Amino acid sequence: MLHRATALLACLLLGWPLLAQQAPARNKSAANTGAHDTQVGVASVYSKKLTGKKTASGKTFKPNALTAASRKLPLNSKAKVTNLKTGQSTDVAITDRGPYKKDRVIDLSPAAADRIGVEHKEGVAPVEVKPVTPAQPNGAIAESPNP
Repeated sequence: MLHRATALLACLLLGWPLLAQQAPARNKSAANTGAHDTQVGVASVYSKKLTGKKTASGKTFKPNALTAASRKLPLNSKAKVTNLKTGQSTDVAITDRGPYKKDRVIDLSPAAADRIGVEHKEGVAPVEVKPVTPAQPNGAIAESPNP
């Protein structure tokens, strides 16, 4: 506390922006957004109309790829998504941000949704989303570890 008070006094007297150096910047990195926590909620399916569009990771959306969008998980990481109704699961690469409906935890590509048995008529399913691999610094999609 004394160090902070000294920095404040120095700022006031000398006009230096020392306070900015004292407090670390707060950012929304994976470390403080719950990106390493298992999530339970509702998954929805990406529209095939987005085929060919750029995702937040810079990759092109392909409905036949096992990809997903997450607000919390880092881009270019992988997650295991399990349909809580069917028990089916698959690993997906996180390539985009979303979903934008608050009650949803992940948007799945049509291929990923098919893999875990999401019914096309409903387009949503209760899921568990578990991080599998961290984001790769070079933007490459991480490989899932072998069981």
